[in-house]
Amino acid sequence: AENYLLGVGRADCTGPVAEIPLMGYANPDQLGGGLLMRLYSRAFIVADPDDSRRVVFVSADIGMVSQRVRLEVLKKLKSKYGDMYRQDNVILSGTHTHSGPGGYFQYTLFWITSKGLIRPSLKAIVNGIVKSIDIAHQNMRKGRLFINKGTVENSQINRSPYSYLENPASERSRYSSNTDKEMVMLKMVDVNGQELGLISWFAVHPVSMNNTNHLVNSDNMGYASYLFEQEKNKGMLPGEGSFVAAFASSNLGDVSPNTKGPFCANTGESCNNPQSTCPVGGATMCMAVGPGNDMFDSTRIIGENIYMKARELYEKASQEVTGPLISAHQWVNMSDVSVELNATHTVKTCKPALGYSFAAGTIDGVGAFNFTQGSVEGDPFWDEIRDQLLGEPSNETKACHKPKPILFSTGEMTRPHPWHPDIVDVQIVALGSLAIIAVPGEFTTMSGRRLREAVKREFDSHGTPRMDVVIAGLCNVYTHYITTYEEYQAQRYEAASTIYGPHTLSAYIQLYRGLARAIATNTVQDLSPGPEPPIFNIGNFTLVPSLIADRAPVNKTFGDVLQEVRQQYRVGEVAEVTFVGANPRSSAENATEHNFLTVEKLLRTSQSWHVVDNDASWDTRFYWTKGLLGRSNVTIEWHIPPGAEPGVYRIRYFGHYKKKLFNSRTVSIPFEGTSSVFEITTP
Repeated sequence: AENYLLGVGRADCTGPVAEIPLMGYANPDQLGGGLLMRLYSRAFIVADPDDSRRVVFVSADIGMVSQRVRLEVLKKLKSKYGDMYRQDNVILSGTHTHSGPGGYFQYTLFWITSKGLIRPSLKAIVNGIVKSIDIAHQNMRKGRLFINKGTVENSQINRSPYSYLENPASERSRYSSNTDKEMVMLKMVDVNGQELGLISWFAVHPVSMNNTNHLVNSDNMGYASYLFEQEKNKGMLPGEGSFVAAFASSNLGDVSPNTKGPFCANTGESCNNPQSTCPVGGATMCMAVGPGNDMFDSTRIIGENIYMKARELYEKASQEVTGPLISAHQWVNMSDVSVELNATHTVKTCKPALGYSFAAGTIDGVGAFNFTQGSVEGDPFWDEIRDQLLGEPSNETKACHKPKPILFSTGEMTRPHPWHPDIVDVQIVALGSLAIIAVPGEFTTMSGRRLREAVKREFDSHGTPRMDVVIAGLCNVYTHYITTYEEYQAQRYEAASTIYGPHTLSAYIQLYRGLARAIATNTVQDLSPGPEPPIFNIGNFTLVPSLIADRAPVNKTFGDVLQEVRQQYRVGEVAEVTFVGANPRSSAENATEHNFLTVEKLLRTSQSWHVVDNDASWDTRFYWTKGLLGRSNVTIEWHIPPGAEPGVYRIRYFGHYKKKLFNSRTVSIPFEGTSSVFEITTP
């Protein structure tokens, strides 16, 4: 077989790390307040030997890919590359970290918890994704693909086990677990044997960091990427080096990494009951706990488990992937799909709506949807939003969604723009014998099994047997959850968030079977493209405070040290320094590749400083604390890792402060601060 052409790329997509609501837990109080690890977009391009066909897979360290992000990325790709990269051959997938900046959505529902559409956030994600594709595009070379599969233990639990039990016993008996423990890994090497990168798909929520966290980070999946890339890019700083390791999401709808299960935060007793509720404090007290002694430790443990399995599969991968590249894509109006269940029975999907349990949240993050009172009173724009929220659903929508009690009839809310998407992407990309199903949301464990099986059967019956089928989650547009019909009846969080009604999964299965059939019979060109999604012209609707001029305390200047490091530390201790700071948003708007901090070691021989760590590192933490009237502090921690060599070190902080000029224009002025030197001694 002739070799594919392969390219990989990685680019920063972190965005503003302060004052922006983090996307995932829908908790309006969970605002960014610093940085633990940078967020990256990782892009992989595969072209067939004569370069007549290409496919792109992107996994980005964000909560999910929104329709707005996707449409803007496709527009930029078109202006750069013409028709080379299109809606059918580009898959954009989010890892589903719950610790990334929000505000990159055009549908109104998502504005509520992320305070509107936040341009700097949207821009960072779009530009990061495009840049990662650019880098992959510029580095195409002949190479080979290998696939491997294996079981990951001790890293997941099903967080809605009572819903899972609603599925037929005959179906459940075919599986040994109520989660999918299989990891699928795609390894990329060039013809000279140089390692390029990998994509791993595994189903678990990146929610080891809980909703009390304020540091932007990529959670357990991002930590696995970090470990793999650090190992392969020897001697490079985090975020640098050519090897790219993506840990992508899959059918993680009901899968939590918090393996100790749900406990009452106040009494410590288990709350593993159908309602996830505690005797005192109800559901708000029920929180799942990870394996570590705190959320950082749990993130590390789960991330390490995933990384170790990936490394083993990577080293042993020998099954080569060959064959043609084919991509199939349709836009579908998901609020109006007729599904033929059998010869006599046809059912329909519904206009989108969210059920009561949506507001309750999950054991990984309790609901905080009491935004109908309080903060937004008296703002006419938000008043209108609230009035719509309290509007009554139509009888048709109520009947369609049964037995879901409707909380928000989002499909019937249209001001200032529709609240939820109607037009959704369905997409399958076949890399030879590997079919990647790009799904627009979070399929539960059993939903994912049914989808994979249906697609595999479709390939089998049309003369393409032995296909490996993998689900890539949170792709292209966000439509919340997809449960099975049986799970839907229980109306827990995942079912309440299955927005197109009880037959959502059946509709998707029918649609993806159609795509698989087109690929297997080589009739992709006959698929109707479907109705194009809208792009809304959105003004500046945001509750994020506008940037004011930064101010330093009297007799101090930006970057001055307020609390100094100690003179000596040992490995395992935390070096900490606090500076007079400025709003990190002022930096984000200035520099795409801005590093807020470095840890530097003195090289005795040359008496020069050498950077040993940066703000993308797991070992550094950057905290921003907002004070009054434009004042703020920055605290930098370096958790001294086991491998740190004895010697003399310092920590540096880089920021920008906003200053008003006499003509009332504002400028951002860069500054830096440096800690005293400190010594790491041998224990």
